This record gives sequence, C-alpha cells and structure tokens, in this order.
Amino acid sequence: MKRFGPLSVAVAAAAAIGLPFLLKPFGVYLISMWAVLTIAAIGLNLTLGYAGQVSMAQGAFVGIGAYTVALLTAAGWPFFPAFILGGALCFVIGWLLGYPALRVQHHYLAFVTLAFNTLVFLVLRNEEWLTRGSYGIAGTDRPSLFGLSTDNARVFYFLCLAILILLSAATWWMLRSPWGRAFVALRENPIRALSLGLDTRRYTLMAFALGSTLGGLAGGLYAPLVQFIEPGSFSLNLSFNLLLMVIVGGSGRFFGPFVGALIAVLLPEWMRVAEGYYLIIYAMLVMVLMVFCPSGVIGLFEKAMKPKKPPAAPAAAAIKAEATPQ
Repeated sequence: MKRFGPLSVAVAAAAAIGLPFLLKPFGVYLISMWAVLTIAAIGLNLTLGYAGQVSMAQGAFVGIGAYTVALLTAAGWPFFPAFILGGALCFVIGWLLGYPALRVQHHYLAFVTLAFNTLVFLVLRNEEWLTRGSYGIAGTDRPSLFGLSTDNARVFYFLCLAILILLSAATWWMLRSPWGRAFVALRENPIRALSLGLDTRRYTLMAFALGSTLGGLAGGLYAPLVQFIEPGSFSLNLSFNLLLMVIVGGSGRFFGPFVGALIAVLLPEWMRVAEGYYLIIYAMLVMVLMVFCPSGVIGLFEKAMKPKKPPAAPAAAAIKAEATPQ
C-alpha cells in the first residue's frame, strides 16, 4: 500500500466518481458490475491471498447472497435487512465450510470447495419450490435510501460504490489489526504460527467465514443490479472468474481485487471487436501475464516502481575484496 500514495488513491477515487457521468447506460452497468465483483474478489483475496486457504466456492456464496435477497424482497422484506441477512447466512455457511480446511490443505481443499460449489448449483437448479429452478427469479427491486430511489442506473452505481468503499475500509482496518497479522502468519507457516500460540483453528474458520460474507454481500447487490438471477450465473465459471481476478490483480495485495475485477469485467468487452476470437485473445493475454509476472498486475507495478540499487563503486569493491581474508 505504501507504493500507492494519496495522489494515486485520489485519482482513482475521482475516476470512480466521475466516470458514470461520461458513460452510456451500458457503461454504467459495467462499472456497477465491477464494484459488485470487486467486493466478492476482496473476500476471496482475504481467504486465499492473506490466509492462504484455497477456496473455489466464492461463486456459490455470491449465489446464496443473491437468492437470499431476491427471495426475501419478493416476500415483502426491505432490501437492507435482506442484504444483511444474506451476508450473515454466508458467514455461518463459510464457517462450517472452513472445518474441512482444518484437516485437508492445498489441492485437496480446492476439491472440497469445488464440490461445495457444485452442490449449491444443483440445489439452486433442482429445488424449484424454493429457487424456481432454471426459470430464475426476475424483477428484484432496487432499494430506496433515505427516500431516494436507486432505480436509476447511475444512482444504483453510487450505492454499490459506497458499499464497496465501506467494506474496503473495514477490510483495510482488519488487515492491520492482530487478525490480519494472524492471517498472514497462518499463510506463511501454520506450524510456526501454532508454536507461537496462535489459535490456527479459529483463524482458519474466521478466514473462510469473513471471505464468504463478502461474497454473500456482493450477491446481495448482484440480484438488484441484473434484476434476473438463475443458477447458471453462479456455476463454477463464476468461482473461476473470481479466482482469476484475485490472481491477475495480485493475490495477497490489497488493491489486487480492484485491478483484477476491472480487467476481468472490461477487457472481454473491449475484445468483442475481435468477434469469435476475443476469448482466445483474452486467455492468451492472461497466460502471458501469469508467465512473466506471477505476482499479478500490482506486483508488476511494484517492480516497476521499486528504486534500483546503484552499482557498487569499483574501487570500493576492490578494497572490500582485499580486506577479505583468503
């Protein structure tokens, strides 16, 4: 974060606030989608990037949050209580999903979370009495805030942006608290963290629960944004896409999800001019980035901004070599 000074943050904030007034409705929709998916990617970055727990189920939590809000608002609930309840439900489920992480690690844990994502998808598709199955749920109302309707695309974007800023600030604070340091210790060396008295069991469960909560809150905004949800929207493809956002942006870096989500949302749209080849080009660009900069775009930027050490003076190097005993 130290490499991104106040000026960089101010420019990014000005762009986020000013862009909606320059874009057409579809452009406003895209940046709204960016804000929503960034929240989900922040949650996955917390679980994977900071705590080192492999999760391939973030798309499932987005789906749980989206369906919770869609079903409750259709039943007459106000948006914000349904939104909070969706996040709370994902917290509980994420905590329970964290228990396998206490016994299995790495690719074994990835398979467990993949199985959970598939299970959620099957429930959403087959339990028509609850989710309406493949017919989906249409017409999720956008909320009103202090009497101001957010039906307008630009107003709803600012609601999404405000929630993104609020959750980002909370995450920023948490990562600089003892919790955040415990997550990093858990990622770097769980055995050493345990030997130092860290309750690795509790922090593993908390990493899953908090990351899942952010996924559920993102889903709570996704439902009124698209105003039609169906099980296919929350298949494994979404989980893979969120994982791509975290890795491309920079896993374990605070601003990684912001950049990764921006690339994942906007780049495919810009590539559509290539018609049927845009997915191939998009995949090749991602592969090239991962080969030459596995630390992601933020890592690439940090390398470029890192001051180079001046070469040692020849005379000083010769004196040092003479002074070294043979």
